[in-house]
Amino acid sequence: MSITATELKMNLSKYLLLAESEDVFITRNGRVVAKLTNPYQDRVKIANSLIGIIPDEITEEEARAERLGRI
Repeated sequence: MSITATELKMNLSKYLLLAESEDVFITRNGRVVAKLTNPYQDRVKIANSLIGIIPDEITEEEARAERLGRI
């Protein structure tokens, strides 16, 4: 999403919430001058990609032991 600096000033809280899920580009005089982004966005994508990898029938301890090569 792209917004003007004036729009950002008038609705900062709205765009802070929006930046949690997508990048917000701030423009001044038609040129991008800043980007508002979630600093943890990559971590969230990685965590979401791991959902469902561990089967339901294995315990957390068993998964940890397998990862550490103890099984």
